[in-house]
Amino acid sequence: MTAYPAWTPASRPGIIPLHPLTFGTILGRSFSALRQNPRVLLGFALIVQTLAYVVVLAAVLAISFASFSRLDTLRPGTEEFETVLAGSIAITAVAGLVLGLAAGALSIIVQAIVVVEVTHAAVAEKLSLGALWRQVKPIAWRLIGYSALVILAVLVLVAIVGLALAGIAIVAAPAAIALGVVIVLGAIPLTWWLMIKLLLVPATIIIERATIRQAISRSWTLTRGRFWPALGIIFLISMVFGAVAQLVGLPLSFLSMGLTTIIAPTGDPEPSAIIGILATALLTQVLTLLLQSVAIVVQSTATAIIYIDCRMRREGLDLDLLSYVERRDAGAADLADPYRQNVGREIAPRGWPAAAGYPPYPPSGQGPYPGQPPAQPPYPGQPSAGPHPYAGQQPPYAGQPLYAPPAAASQAAPPTPSPSPAASASAAATPAGREGSGSDAHGDPARPHADDDAATPAPTSWTAPGTSPDGADRESPWA
Repeated sequence: MTAYPAWTPASRPGIIPLHPLTFGTILGRSFSALRQNPRVLLGFALIVQTLAYVVVLAAVLAISFASFSRLDTLRPGTEEFETVLAGSIAITAVAGLVLGLAAGALSIIVQAIVVVEVTHAAVAEKLSLGALWRQVKPIAWRLIGYSALVILAVLVLVAIVGLALAGIAIVAAPAAIALGVVIVLGAIPLTWWLMIKLLLVPATIIIERATIRQAISRSWTLTRGRFWPALGIIFLISMVFGAVAQLVGLPLSFLSMGLTTIIAPTGDPEPSAIIGILATALLTQVLTLLLQSVAIVVQSTATAIIYIDCRMRREGLDLDLLSYVERRDAGAADLADPYRQNVGREIAPRGWPAAAGYPPYPPSGQGPYPGQPPAQPPYPGQPSAGPHPYAGQQPPYAGQPLYAPPAAASQAAPPTPSPSPAASASAAATPAGREGSGSDAHGDPARPHADDDAATPAPTSWTAPGTSPDGADRESPWA
């Protein structure tokens, strides 16, 4: 009795097709994760951004109040008052910068949640925020440490360049200004280059659980050959959200000016005018936080998809993901994480390279791909066919035309057959009186030497089946 396999439904599609992606696909699917799980991703991003903003604002206000309150004990106009005022302004500015950078470092946690969500959405899986956080929690401090190292490196570099320019300005101010302009112009492409080369470091730390040093090396390797597509995608997303921020901020600024003019036309700081200005500023900040949250989710999604695409092209990650999806949908349990398998694997280029119209034969003793063992006999006990006769050589007819040109008519004509001995004897027995006569035995002058024609064999000819022996077309009306 024949047993038929059970029918299984087709695998559920994820947010991206499981094969190497094009530029347009990556750019378009960067918004897919936000549409698939907006409550988790956008909600978590808004919470983190809002908390960071409130904490930074409260800390800066507290530091500024503590520093400027010292001025109440000093008399205005004195040298000591001016010194304390300058110091208070500097302390408040530095505190705002440091706390702002620290709040920006917390956005790496949002990126981690988004990256984990995208890796599951690629194989049509949807997790809750708690499940996503459990995967991010073991490497959260590593991500924050990497972000802090990047911020520290930027601050140190800016401080060194600033001190160098200040030293040059003491000697020659115009030279320092010109050098500063050159450094700023040169820092723009250098910053974009480093940003793209290190773009996949957070994703590598999150997905592969790599150390910071390993993640930097992996990002440098994975972006090799995919630098320009990644740069174009990140640049376009940044430009889109920058333009949207300008479109949102410009009407709100006009609204703030209009409310100030209507509520306080004389310019006096009345309570109603202050309330209107604060309300407009609060609305602007809320829309800014919402826009920043959406931008973080979209950019993090694009980063995760670029990471998956780079591994598909270099390491065949799409094959591992397809195998995982098939086994999962078939009912298998306790499957290993496909993103942590075959990390760093190098695959052969896909497709046959064309050489003179023929695929090259592999060297003797090897399979069709590098590192693959030679083909085994198809059935147990059957001897192997041995190495290919053209192994490691150019195929015998590579580069030659498919059809040879037709031969010349003189070469194609069959050779004239030599007369047989019987024909020679018959010619010798011919009466002498018939030689050179202009008629045959019946007196027909049109057929001289009829006996000679009968003795000479006719050349071989081919006649198609069904045709007349004399070659006439019997179906023709003139036949």
